[in-house]
Order: sequence, then structure tokens, then C-alpha cells
Amino acid sequence: MSTKDVYILAIESSCDDTSAAVLQNGKVLSNVVANQKIHEAFGGVVPELASRAHQQNIVPVVHQALANANIDKKQLTAIAFTRGPGLMGSLLVGTSFAKSLALGLSIPLIEVNHMQAHILAHFIEEEGQAIPKFPFLGMTISGGHTQIVLVKDHFDMEVIGETLDDAVGEAYDKSGKILGLTYPAGPEIDKLANEGNPKAFPFPKPKVPGLNFSFSGLKTAILYFIQRQTKENPTFIEENLVDICASIQYTIVNIILDKLKKASKQTGIKTIAIGGGVSANSAIRKALKDGEVKYGWTAHIPKFEYTTDNAAMIGIVGYLKYLRKDFADESVTASSRIKI
Repeated sequence: MSTKDVYILAIESSCDDTSAAVLQNGKVLSNVVANQKIHEAFGGVVPELASRAHQQNIVPVVHQALANANIDKKQLTAIAFTRGPGLMGSLLVGTSFAKSLALGLSIPLIEVNHMQAHILAHFIEEEGQAIPKFPFLGMTISGGHTQIVLVKDHFDMEVIGETLDDAVGEAYDKSGKILGLTYPAGPEIDKLANEGNPKAFPFPKPKVPGLNFSFSGLKTAILYFIQRQTKENPTFIEENLVDICASIQYTIVNIILDKLKKASKQTGIKTIAIGGGVSANSAIRKALKDGEVKYGWTAHIPKFEYTTDNAAMIGIVGYLKYLRKDFADESVTASSRIKI
């Protein structure tokens, strides 16, 4: 092992995925994620169940990450963990584990902002993946967040647009619930949408000033539309499911695209990087790539394994903070609400 190499163990436990990763400098050696299927029956994440599952998963997940990386814990340089934002019970599990292990190994502890990590995941060193140049526009789209962020440096970020109510992931999940789809509904709507007509059913786009978003009105419009149609035809959803999904997805993607175009025009920045679970959506990824031709953008789209919550993105932030000697002490506590 080179004395110049930095080995970071990263821990992510902000919601319902327990993840651990090992990074050698900026490269990912392992990235293990344990999903929690128990929430599907409830149509959403149950915080108490999530935190209990994290307690069961965290030791074997960390053990597997170290084994996959072929690294002994004594070789670790520092431990990075998600401090927030997220579900408090879930965050406490990861925070407590990281603090205890760092103390036991007498190595630095590094706190990470989960939302920053979604953006900085683009700085993971991967073959064939370009790293965005500053300044750029970062867009975080997930089940809990929808933000447009002006990124001037690794840790100099400014939120210039965000949702006023539901996040884009919630818009997908709530629409899916109306249609009788399973949770999480986003991937299923995306899959069905590829088979349908995106202009079959026009849904309204909310008129929100500036660069902010709103998705609650769209959800309500979809609900009332389905109620009207099923009253006249009880099998309307079954007969038109792919077209409904395609129309919902078309509307959501255009809402996002309109705001990105506006942000790019206002800032003069044409480099755009997306992150978060919804950045795995095929239509959003295509729209970003198409924007390179239509609007002269340079689009940075993460690998699928770095879209949903994962510890690799926590690890790259940990590495960047390690280089700055930006360490936390043992008094650090989890926080469910942290600004970017």
C-alpha cells in the first residue's frame, strides 16, 4: 500500500438504504447497498422500520464493503458518514457507527451533507466519465428533494431553485398510487411510459415564478382526471395505462427541462450535472443529452449505481474534505435538516 494513498470508508444511512463503500483516493473499490423491501407493503418509507433495518444491516454491509475492496479496517485513513439531511432514526444509526469506529481506530471522522454528495458524485474517478468544470448547474432530483444548485466550487454551492411542495420523486410515487402501481412507482412509470403516447392526455404545467418548482398541483390534476375517467369507464386505467404513464412522464420532464433552460439562460452556464434517484429516469437522461444538441449544454449524467442513495458518493465527499483536513469531532450529531 502506497503511503500516499488515502483509504476512506464511507457510510450512508439517510433513508431506507444501508450502504458502505471504500474509496482509494478518488476511485471506488467497493460500494455495497442493502435495500429494504419491507416498505413496499406500506406504499412509502416507514421511519421506525427503516432505522431498525439499518441496525440489522450496517455491520454486515460494512464488513462486505471492506472484503470487496480487499482492505483491512486497520488500513483505513478516515471514515466519512452522512450527517443529514434524512430520517433522524436512520441517520443516528450511521452516525453512531461511524463515530464509534473512527474512535476505536483513532482515525479522522468526516461528516457529509447528503445533498452535496449527490452533486459531487460526479467527481468519482471513473473511466469514460468526465468531471464537470466549475461553475456548473447541479440538479438534485429524488423522492425527497428537487433543487437547482449553482456550484462554484466543491463546497461553494447556492440553491437557486427548489420545490415549494412535493419533490419530483413524490410526484411519480403519488401518481403511481393513483394508478394502482407498486411503491416505488417511478421506475415502473418510466418503463410503461416507453410503450405509450406521451401526448395522449395533456396535463397542466404549474406556473411557478423564478426557478422554483411545484408538483402538488400536477398530482391533484392527475387524481381528478383519473376520477372523472373511471367514473365513465371503470376499466379506463387498465385500457390506457401506458399512455397515462407516458403523458405523466412527458409533463414532469418538461417541467424540469423548462426550469433548467431558464436557469441556464439566467446564469449563462451551460454545464449541467444531475443527481439523485430520479436521475436514473430514462426520459430525463435523454432530455439532458438532447439538450447538448438543442441548447449547447454539456450534460453530466451519473452512472446508475450512483443515482440512488449510496456510500460511494459519501466517500468522494469524504476524500475531498480529507484533502482539506476538514474533520468532525466526536461531538458531531445527526441532523435531519441541513442546508446544502
